[in-house]
Amino acid sequence: ERERVLGGDHPNTLVSRNNLAAAYESVGDLGRAIPLFERTLRERERVLGGDHPSTLVSRNNLAYAYRAVGDLGRAIPLFERTLRDYERGLGGDHPNTLVSRNNLAAAYESVGDLGRAIPLFERTLRERERVLGGDHPSTLVSRNNLAGAYRAVGDLERAIPLHQQTLTGRERVLGDDHPDTLVSRNNLAGAYRAVGDLERAIPLYERTLTGCERVLSQSHPLIAVVRANLVRARSAERLR
Repeated sequence: ERERVLGGDHPNTLVSRNNLAAAYESVGDLGRAIPLFERTLRERERVLGGDHPSTLVSRNNLAYAYRAVGDLGRAIPLFERTLRDYERGLGGDHPNTLVSRNNLAAAYESVGDLGRAIPLFERTLRERERVLGGDHPSTLVSRNNLAGAYRAVGDLERAIPLHQQTLTGRERVLGDDHPDTLVSRNNLAGAYRAVGDLERAIPLYERTLTGCERVLSQSHPLIAVVRANLVRARSAERLR
């Protein structure tokens, strides 16, 4: 109706097209979402300009969709441009800028470029702690992301304390059985297992699995991940 009454490039039509794309993305239908995100971005760039806040949202949305289908070659340049525009227009510590910086870091991590990912994760965590506080959910996400990046490069000395802080924060803010808390508990157990500390890893895996089975559907992928991790940890303990 908006296309018919207002035209294909009216700002309200662009909002509707973006919303429909996001709905397709939410159910995993990227084949229909991506063309809509692409068209919305083109129209917003033409009608509103490359630096308009709505254009930046569209650029980020399209980059995220490309990343979801594994097309990092197209996602990363969009994430890079979006971050530059947010930094220039909103400043380095605006919440939107922090989201954009985190997204770019995650994209670098996805292609194995930890040398560029880790400094961005570090800066994002510092700014979120300063602007949002240490227990804000976005800060907890950043702390988890940085811990995971440190672990990926084998820096367990820095990863483990961050995993511990993230778990403590999520237990306090979200509760013991929140899915994000369960992910953090699994992550910390994995870090302990990586350094051979099975005495701390196995009880955490057991507690995580119990929580997952209690609050998640039996088909949830996290249950299979935690169960497999627990089996590996117990096998390693028996081989000692």
